[in-house]
Amino acid sequence: MGNVHELKFLRDKIQQLKDEGVYRKLPVLGGPNEAEIILNGERVINLSSNNYLGFANHPRLKKAAIEAVEKYGAGSGAVRTIVGNMSIHEELEELLAEFKREEAVFIYQSGFNCNAGTIQAITEAGDLIISDELNHASIIDGSRLSKADRKIYKHSDIEDLERVLKENRHKYNNVLIITDGVFSMDGDIARLPEIVELAEKYEAMTYVDDAHGSGVLGESGRGTVDHFGLHGRVDFSIGTLSKAIGVVGGYVAGSKVMYEWLNHRARPVLFSTSLPPAAVGAIMEAIRMLMESTEYTDRLWDNARYFKEKLGALGFNTGNSETPITPVIIGDEAKTMEFSRKLLENGVFVSGIVYPTVPKGTGRVRCMVTAGHTKEQLDKAVDVFKKVGEEMRVL
Repeated sequence: MGNVHELKFLRDKIQQLKDEGVYRKLPVLGGPNEAEIILNGERVINLSSNNYLGFANHPRLKKAAIEAVEKYGAGSGAVRTIVGNMSIHEELEELLAEFKREEAVFIYQSGFNCNAGTIQAITEAGDLIISDELNHASIIDGSRLSKADRKIYKHSDIEDLERVLKENRHKYNNVLIITDGVFSMDGDIARLPEIVELAEKYEAMTYVDDAHGSGVLGESGRGTVDHFGLHGRVDFSIGTLSKAIGVVGGYVAGSKVMYEWLNHRARPVLFSTSLPPAAVGAIMEAIRMLMESTEYTDRLWDNARYFKEKLGALGFNTGNSETPITPVIIGDEAKTMEFSRKLLENGVFVSGIVYPTVPKGTGRVRCMVTAGHTKEQLDKAVDVFKKVGEEMRVL
């Protein structure tokens, strides 16, 4: 008799990962997340973090976090609906609503929670969710938790979206169109004005996951809705507080009606302890910094354009990126992982991304340029890309 506690079926699956060459150990960061980091004990240039504005280790955020801990404690001690709704949580929601130029904002403990909690709360049996084929994993999971039917449209293909609407709108009570604002693997921006026009034509609601647009696009990082001037026309605008904002959490911006309903039905908020005071204090400081000035977003975009131009001039394929996300497309999976390894050996950390995260044969290293990088660091990184590209005959 085998021992059930050996979990043989999982051991076999892990062995399969090893055989396929995709088994990995987590890289270990030995200090704050900055433009240069200590990774596995070595100092390297970091081109892999979502810390777009360099806020994750910013002195103003750290000071605000410490002050919030002194005043409110280390944890909130409960879910929001019982006694975990602190005045600092309410203040954050008011500040975010002002920043986003929306009626109301409802906060979650993470961006993933946001999609897992909101989609199922606003759709039900008899409704239809229409989703872009390249939407984030959390949208896919959030949609699966809903009792609504689901349809997919081809990536950023407005004609295909209209086809799905035309064929299905009459069969359903409510229809929800969901798209990423900025697509995380390619760095392209959703065709939001056209999506919104179609939604209004077919009386559908729109839902934008702006994880990679928050703090990046729009005036001082107000997001994709602001970038296109679509205030009041996107029903649910999802933002993250863990990428450009540098801390942790997520939120939905929209109407007061949306806020009231989520307050009663958003499961991750109803059944999970609210954000710790330190996180909330730091987030509020980050939002204030963005409301004071555009210097952080200006520097981010200046660095992104600089880096893209240099890589493009060398002949690298950076795909269709329109944002600081800069994929360098290698193609073959094994070659992509080797390219990433060689970059690291030469002091530049860029994670390789392969199937199933991206389609087969489109393996890439995804460079995340931040406001925190100096031109010298970016030049050094480009030199390493050139060296490894020539060695591996990618160039």
